Amino acid sequence: MKKIILVLLMIISFTGHAQTVSEPKNNPEEWSKIYEPFRIAGNLYYVGTYDLASYLIVTDKGNILINTGLADSLPVIKNNIKKLGFNYMDIKILTLTQAHFDHMGAMADIKKETGAKLYVDEKDAGELKSGGKSDYEMGKYGVTFKPVTPDYLLKNNGKIKLGNTTLTLLHHPGHTKGSCSFLFETKDKDQTYKVLIANLPSIIIDRKFSDVKDYQNIQKDYAETFKAMKNVDFDIWVASHASQFDLHTKRKVGDPYNPRLFVDKEAYFQKLGKLEADYLEKIKNDSSEK
Repeated sequence: MKKIILVLLMIISFTGHAQTVSEPKNNPEEWSKIYEPFRIAGNLYYVGTYDLASYLIVTDKGNILINTGLADSLPVIKNNIKKLGFNYMDIKILTLTQAHFDHMGAMADIKKETGAKLYVDEKDAGELKSGGKSDYEMGKYGVTFKPVTPDYLLKNNGKIKLGNTTLTLLHHPGHTKGSCSFLFETKDKDQTYKVLIANLPSIIIDRKFSDVKDYQNIQKDYAETFKAMKNVDFDIWVASHASQFDLHTKRKVGDPYNPRLFVDKEAYFQKLGKLEADYLEKIKNDSSEK
Protein backbone atom coordinates (compact mmCIF):
# COMPACT_ATOMS: atom_id res chain seq x y z
CA MET A 1 0.00 0.00 0.00
CA LYS A 2 2.83 2.36 0.91
CA LYS A 3 4.49 1.71 -2.45
CA ILE A 4 1.25 2.55 -4.30
CA ILE A 5 0.87 5.81 -2.36
CA LEU A 6 4.51 6.71 -3.08
CA VAL A 7 4.08 6.07 -6.80
CA LEU A 8 0.91 8.17 -6.88
CA LEU A 9 2.65 11.02 -5.08
CA MET A 10 5.51 10.88 -7.59
CA ILE A 11 3.07 10.97 -10.53
CA ILE A 12 1.18 13.90 -9.01
CA SER A 13 4.43 15.73 -8.35
CA PHE A 14 5.71 15.16 -11.88
CA THR A 15 2.41 16.15 -13.48
CA GLY A 16 2.08 19.24 -11.34
CA HIS A 17 5.60 20.35 -12.19
CA ALA A 18 5.09 19.76 -15.91
CA GLN A 19 1.91 21.82 -15.89
CA THR A 20 3.54 24.79 -14.15
CA VAL A 21 6.04 25.55 -16.92
CA SER A 22 4.44 27.83 -19.48
CA GLU A 23 6.88 29.47 -21.87
CA PRO A 24 5.35 32.62 -23.44
CA LYS A 25 4.24 32.12 -27.04
CA ASN A 26 4.12 34.37 -30.10
CA ASN A 27 7.81 35.14 -29.84
CA PRO A 28 9.71 36.57 -32.84
CA GLU A 29 10.35 33.80 -35.38
CA GLU A 30 14.04 34.80 -35.39
CA TRP A 31 14.27 33.45 -31.83
CA SER A 32 13.69 29.87 -33.04
CA LYS A 33 15.12 30.11 -36.55
CA ILE A 34 18.09 27.81 -37.19
CA TYR A 35 21.39 29.58 -37.76
CA GLU A 36 24.75 28.30 -38.94
CA PRO A 37 27.33 28.21 -36.11
CA PHE A 38 30.70 29.90 -36.58
CA ARG A 39 33.95 30.83 -34.89
CA ILE A 40 33.90 34.38 -33.55
CA ALA A 41 37.43 34.73 -32.20
CA GLY A 42 39.98 32.32 -30.79
CA ASN A 43 38.15 29.72 -28.70
CA LEU A 44 34.79 31.56 -28.80
CA TYR A 45 31.99 30.20 -31.03
CA TYR A 46 28.41 31.22 -31.79
CA VAL A 47 26.05 28.22 -31.40
CA GLY A 48 22.67 29.90 -30.87
CA THR A 49 19.64 30.55 -33.06
CA TYR A 50 19.29 33.38 -35.56
CA ASP A 51 18.76 35.92 -32.77
CA LEU A 52 19.09 34.23 -29.38
CA ALA A 53 22.82 34.16 -28.82
CA SER A 54 24.44 31.13 -27.20
CA TYR A 55 28.21 31.02 -26.90
CA LEU A 56 30.53 28.03 -26.67
CA ILE A 57 33.98 28.61 -25.20
CA VAL A 58 36.26 25.67 -25.93
CA THR A 59 39.06 24.94 -23.46
CA ASP A 60 41.59 22.18 -22.96
CA LYS A 61 39.57 20.88 -19.98
CA GLY A 62 36.08 20.91 -21.49
CA ASN A 63 33.73 23.62 -22.67
CA ILE A 64 31.65 26.51 -21.31
CA LEU A 65 28.17 27.31 -22.65
CA ILE A 66 26.68 30.77 -22.11
CA ASN A 67 22.88 31.10 -22.55
CA THR A 68 20.56 28.38 -23.88
CA GLY A 69 17.76 30.21 -25.73
CA LEU A 70 14.18 28.94 -25.63
CA ALA A 71 13.20 25.38 -24.74
CA ASP A 72 13.11 24.54 -28.46
CA SER A 73 16.66 25.87 -28.87
CA LEU A 74 18.04 22.65 -27.38
CA PRO A 75 18.28 20.63 -30.63
CA VAL A 76 19.63 23.68 -32.46
CA ILE A 77 22.43 24.16 -29.91
CA LYS A 78 23.25 20.46 -29.88
CA ASN A 79 23.42 20.30 -33.67
CA ASN A 80 25.46 23.50 -33.91
CA ILE A 81 28.03 22.17 -31.46
CA LYS A 82 28.25 18.96 -33.50
CA LYS A 83 28.60 20.89 -36.78
CA LEU A 84 31.60 22.70 -35.35
CA GLY A 85 33.22 19.38 -34.53
CA PHE A 86 32.82 19.52 -30.76
CA ASN A 87 31.17 17.11 -28.34
CA TYR A 88 27.98 18.28 -26.62
CA MET A 89 28.86 16.15 -23.59
CA ASP A 90 32.11 18.08 -23.16
CA ILE A 91 30.15 21.01 -21.70
CA LYS A 92 31.47 21.30 -18.13
CA ILE A 93 30.21 24.74 -17.15
CA LEU A 94 26.95 26.58 -17.85
CA THR A 95 26.26 30.24 -17.23
CA LEU A 96 23.96 33.01 -18.44
CA THR A 97 23.66 36.75 -18.99
CA GLN A 98 20.11 37.11 -17.62
CA ALA A 99 17.43 34.95 -16.03
CA HIS A 100 14.69 35.29 -18.66
CA PHE A 101 13.04 32.43 -20.55
CA ASP A 102 14.58 33.42 -23.90
CA HIS A 103 18.05 32.70 -22.49
CA MET A 104 17.13 30.03 -19.94
CA GLY A 105 14.68 27.80 -21.82
CA ALA A 106 16.96 24.79 -22.27
CA MET A 107 19.25 25.35 -19.28
CA ALA A 108 17.76 22.74 -16.94
CA ASP A 109 17.76 20.06 -19.65
CA ILE A 110 21.35 20.76 -20.70
CA LYS A 111 22.48 20.71 -17.09
CA LYS A 112 20.76 17.39 -16.53
CA GLU A 113 22.06 15.80 -19.73
CA THR A 114 25.69 16.93 -19.43
CA GLY A 115 26.14 17.15 -15.67
CA ALA A 116 27.70 20.60 -16.13
CA LYS A 117 28.01 22.97 -13.18
CA LEU A 118 25.90 26.13 -13.29
CA TYR A 119 27.52 29.45 -12.35
CA VAL A 120 25.26 32.50 -11.96
CA ASP A 121 25.21 36.05 -10.69
CA GLU A 122 23.95 35.65 -7.13
CA LYS A 123 21.16 38.20 -7.63
CA ASP A 124 19.45 36.01 -10.25
CA ALA A 125 19.57 32.81 -8.18
CA GLY A 126 16.01 33.23 -6.90
CA GLU A 127 14.62 33.62 -10.40
CA LEU A 128 16.42 30.47 -11.58
CA LYS A 129 15.00 28.46 -8.70
CA SER A 130 11.47 29.76 -9.32
CA GLY A 131 11.59 29.26 -13.09
CA GLY A 132 11.18 33.00 -13.58
CA LYS A 133 8.06 33.29 -11.44
CA SER A 134 9.79 35.59 -8.93
CA ASP A 135 10.97 38.03 -11.62
CA TYR A 136 9.74 41.60 -11.03
CA GLU A 137 8.21 41.81 -14.52
CA MET A 138 8.23 38.46 -16.32
CA GLY A 139 6.83 36.79 -13.21
CA LYS A 140 3.38 37.89 -14.36
CA TYR A 141 3.53 34.97 -16.82
CA GLY A 142 4.21 32.46 -14.05
CA VAL A 143 6.87 29.78 -14.44
CA THR A 144 8.36 30.39 -17.89
CA PHE A 145 11.30 27.95 -17.83
CA LYS A 146 12.19 24.81 -15.94
CA PRO A 147 13.46 25.77 -12.47
CA VAL A 148 17.12 25.01 -11.92
CA THR A 149 19.39 25.29 -8.89
CA PRO A 150 22.77 26.98 -9.41
CA ASP A 151 25.94 25.26 -8.23
CA TYR A 152 27.94 28.44 -7.72
CA LEU A 153 26.86 32.02 -6.96
CA LEU A 154 29.11 34.86 -8.09
CA LYS A 155 29.44 38.52 -7.18
CA ASN A 156 30.79 41.32 -9.37
CA ASN A 157 34.25 40.42 -10.75
CA GLY A 158 33.75 36.77 -9.78
CA LYS A 159 35.81 34.28 -11.77
CA ILE A 160 34.81 31.20 -13.77
CA LYS A 161 37.89 29.11 -14.55
CA LEU A 162 38.12 26.11 -16.84
CA GLY A 163 41.36 24.90 -18.38
CA ASN A 164 43.15 27.71 -20.16
CA THR A 165 40.25 30.19 -19.92
CA THR A 166 39.08 32.49 -17.13
CA LEU A 167 35.84 34.47 -17.40
CA THR A 168 35.24 37.51 -15.23
CA LEU A 169 31.59 38.14 -14.39
CA LEU A 170 30.58 41.81 -14.51
CA HIS A 171 27.45 42.57 -12.46
CA HIS A 172 25.25 44.73 -14.74
CA PRO A 173 21.79 44.68 -13.11
CA GLY A 174 18.59 46.43 -14.15
CA HIS A 175 17.17 44.26 -16.92
CA THR A 176 17.12 41.56 -14.24
CA LYS A 177 18.45 41.77 -10.70
CA GLY A 178 21.42 39.64 -11.70
CA SER A 179 21.99 40.59 -15.31
CA CYS A 180 25.67 40.28 -16.09
CA SER A 181 28.29 40.48 -18.80
CA PHE A 182 31.47 38.46 -19.20
CA LEU A 183 35.01 39.48 -20.00
CA PHE A 184 37.85 37.16 -21.03
CA GLU A 185 40.92 36.92 -23.22
CA THR A 186 41.15 34.64 -26.22
CA LYS A 187 43.99 33.99 -28.66
CA ASP A 188 44.38 32.92 -32.24
CA LYS A 189 47.59 32.58 -34.24
CA ASP A 190 47.72 36.31 -34.95
CA GLN A 191 46.84 38.07 -31.70
CA THR A 192 45.07 38.15 -28.36
CA TYR A 193 41.60 39.67 -28.01
CA LYS A 194 39.86 40.90 -24.91
CA VAL A 195 36.25 39.80 -25.46
CA LEU A 196 33.14 41.35 -23.90
CA ILE A 197 29.93 39.34 -23.95
CA ALA A 198 27.62 42.20 -23.06
CA ASN A 199 24.17 42.16 -21.55
CA LEU A 200 22.76 45.47 -22.74
CA PRO A 201 20.51 47.16 -20.11
CA SER A 202 17.20 47.56 -21.94
CA ILE A 203 14.08 48.50 -19.97
CA ILE A 204 11.12 46.12 -20.08
CA ILE A 205 8.53 47.86 -17.85
CA ASP A 206 5.90 50.49 -18.58
CA ARG A 207 5.14 51.31 -14.94
CA LYS A 208 7.19 53.75 -12.89
CA PHE A 209 10.43 52.59 -11.36
CA SER A 210 9.02 53.59 -7.97
CA ASP A 211 6.08 51.23 -8.49
CA VAL A 212 8.35 48.17 -8.81
CA LYS A 213 8.04 47.14 -5.17
CA ASP A 214 9.78 43.78 -5.59
CA TYR A 215 12.87 45.43 -7.10
CA GLN A 216 13.22 48.67 -5.18
CA ASN A 217 16.78 49.41 -6.36
CA ILE A 218 15.95 49.08 -10.04
CA GLN A 219 16.49 52.75 -10.97
CA LYS A 220 19.79 52.93 -9.07
CA ASP A 221 20.95 49.63 -10.55
CA TYR A 222 20.38 50.86 -14.10
CA ALA A 223 22.33 54.05 -13.36
CA GLU A 224 25.28 52.11 -11.95
CA THR A 225 25.19 49.66 -14.87
CA PHE A 226 25.37 52.41 -17.49
CA LYS A 227 28.32 53.93 -15.65
CA ALA A 228 30.10 50.57 -15.36
CA MET A 229 29.50 49.54 -18.98
CA LYS A 230 30.99 52.79 -20.27
CA ASN A 231 34.24 51.92 -18.54
CA VAL A 232 34.75 48.31 -19.66
CA ASP A 233 38.00 47.75 -21.53
CA PHE A 234 37.60 45.36 -24.47
CA ASP A 235 38.68 44.71 -28.04
CA ILE A 236 35.67 42.91 -29.51
CA TRP A 237 32.13 42.52 -28.26
CA VAL A 238 28.97 40.49 -28.76
CA ALA A 239 25.69 40.44 -26.83
CA SER A 240 22.74 38.38 -25.56
CA HIS A 241 20.85 38.85 -28.86
CA ALA A 242 22.46 38.74 -32.30
CA SER A 243 20.41 41.78 -33.32
CA GLN A 244 21.94 43.80 -30.49
CA PHE A 245 25.42 43.63 -32.01
CA ASP A 246 24.25 43.67 -35.64
CA LEU A 247 25.52 40.17 -36.37
CA HIS A 248 23.57 39.75 -39.59
CA THR A 249 24.81 42.98 -41.15
CA LYS A 250 28.40 42.39 -40.08
CA ARG A 251 28.61 38.79 -41.19
CA LYS A 252 26.88 36.59 -43.76
CA VAL A 253 26.57 32.82 -43.51
CA GLY A 254 29.66 31.19 -44.98
CA ASP A 255 31.94 34.19 -44.52
CA PRO A 256 35.51 33.27 -43.50
CA TYR A 257 36.81 33.57 -39.96
CA ASN A 258 37.37 37.24 -39.16
CA PRO A 259 37.43 38.47 -35.54
CA ARG A 260 37.88 42.03 -36.77
CA LEU A 261 34.21 42.11 -37.74
CA PHE A 262 33.42 42.44 -34.06
CA VAL A 263 35.92 45.19 -33.27
CA ASP A 264 33.18 47.81 -33.23
CA LYS A 265 33.39 49.99 -30.14
CA GLU A 266 31.55 52.83 -31.87
CA ALA A 267 28.42 50.68 -32.26
CA TYR A 268 28.71 49.52 -28.64
CA PHE A 269 28.75 53.06 -27.27
CA GLN A 270 25.99 54.17 -29.65
CA LYS A 271 23.69 51.39 -28.48
CA LEU A 272 24.59 51.98 -24.85
CA GLY A 273 23.96 55.71 -25.30
CA LYS A 274 20.54 55.07 -26.85
CA LEU A 275 19.53 52.83 -23.97
CA GLU A 276 20.73 55.38 -21.42
CA ALA A 277 18.72 58.08 -23.22
CA ASP A 278 15.64 55.83 -22.95
CA TYR A 279 16.39 55.41 -19.23
CA LEU A 280 16.72 59.15 -18.62
CA GLU A 281 13.54 59.82 -20.60
CA LYS A 282 11.70 57.28 -18.47
CA ILE A 283 12.87 58.96 -15.28
CA LYS A 284 11.66 62.28 -16.67
CA ASN A 285 8.27 60.84 -17.58
CA ASP A 286 7.96 59.03 -14.25
CA SER A 287 8.52 62.26 -12.34
CA SER A 288 6.02 64.20 -14.47
CA GLU A 289 3.19 61.72 -13.84
CA LYS A 290 1.01 62.46 -10.87
